[in-house]
Amino acid sequence: MEIIIDIEDTVPLFTQLMDQIKKAVLNDQVRPGDALPSIRQLASDLELNNKTVAKAYRLLERDSVIQTKGYRGTFIHPDARANSANDLNAWILARLDKTIGALRDSGVTDSEIRIAFGNVMNNRNY
Repeated sequence: MEIIIDIEDTVPLFTQLMDQIKKAVLNDQVRPGDALPSIRQLASDLELNNKTVAKAYRLLERDSVIQTKGYRGTFIHPDARANSANDLNAWILARLDKTIGALRDSGVTDSEIRIAFGNVMNNRNY
């Protein structure tokens, strides 16, 4: 699996990394159980900050595309293929678009929506 990060791209670096790992899973370039490089090794190879790779790995693990087995390393999850096809960000955007549309149709201003959104995010510790 070859990963190429474009620092000039407007897509965040961690997202580029996640997308390429998911694409490798979907194209059978990596299979369930295959080992991935450590965070430190991949960051060094790609000339990225460790925190960038750690964020990508954390989100991929949340989505069950990879799994971390402590000191043994990080591996492709058994259900990675099915889970790589799911796009959580697209789902979030669709839900927010629908909700914001309903609020606007009810006469709520964008400013009121932003304030309410901020209040909910701050009060729920997300």
